[in-house]
Amino acid sequence: MAIDFRRKSVLASITSQVIDTYSSDAASITHLGQEPLPSLEVCLSILSDLKEILFPGYRRRQNLSLVNVPYYVGDLIDSLHDRLADQFARAFRYQSQAGRTVGQEPVPADFAALGQDHAIRFLSALPHLRRLLATDAQAAYDGDPAASGIDEIVFCYPGFEAVTVHRLAHQLYGQKVPLVPRIFSEWAHSQTGIDIHPGASIGPSFFIDHGTGVVIGETCEIAAHVKIYQGVTLGALSFDKDADGNLVRGTKRHPTIEDHVAIYANATVLGGRTVVGAYSVIGASASVTRSVPRNTVVTIEKPLLRFREAA
Repeated sequence: MAIDFRRKSVLASITSQVIDTYSSDAASITHLGQEPLPSLEVCLSILSDLKEILFPGYRRRQNLSLVNVPYYVGDLIDSLHDRLADQFARAFRYQSQAGRTVGQEPVPADFAALGQDHAIRFLSALPHLRRLLATDAQAAYDGDPAASGIDEIVFCYPGFEAVTVHRLAHQLYGQKVPLVPRIFSEWAHSQTGIDIHPGASIGPSFFIDHGTGVVIGETCEIAAHVKIYQGVTLGALSFDKDADGNLVRGTKRHPTIEDHVAIYANATVLGGRTVVGAYSVIGASASVTRSVPRNTVVTIEKPLLRFREAA
């Protein structure tokens, strides 16, 4: 059956109805007549180039050596500087127009200079982030007998991919760059099934095994040598509200996990006052809402299995 072009006459009416929502009951999800927001496509291209620098020889460009890599990385960093400065300037300009502030300081008028300052500060952190990621890769290898080597972890492990993006996003979160950290983290969430808020503080040698369904909240603090499995939630108990019924923001809502803790599949640890002490183990499917002393194993009673002959 061929398309009946006469039926396209309704499209003008549909267009008009959609346009009407831009200034009425759906105006809150409209961004018109304002300065441009950060570009999703550009931010993701930036993320791709950052991973090319963090893991040279693993991704797009092969046959790199210590002879030619300075030229390749130098060109990437130069390009990243320009794109980061522009995207950060857009983000800070948006924040200013929305009536927000940058930290506790007044927002300066020169957003281009502010964007460049933050771009250089961010790029300057890359050597430190590489050293952190090397500890994460080693922790994955040490913690997973199925891993054939570090190369397999860098290439294939979704947990390592999520942690890589988180390290970058957390650096930007610490610099109080608006929007861009969440763009990074939500991309990683969509790709790996692992949801780590950019605000979460994570120490070195962190390993997420398997990873699907892991959730780590904004104010979570994770120390060194922590290992968690799929389905783990490090979340909040409940959300306090003020006298007007609005959510209270800026408080510690998520747990603290100390050194050398292992948290097994589908366990839940909740609450800003909850601390899991060093060298403790949280068993699979356990639900923890109060602090756990150091060197403690938390498990739930093993369910009684019933076997019967099939009909």
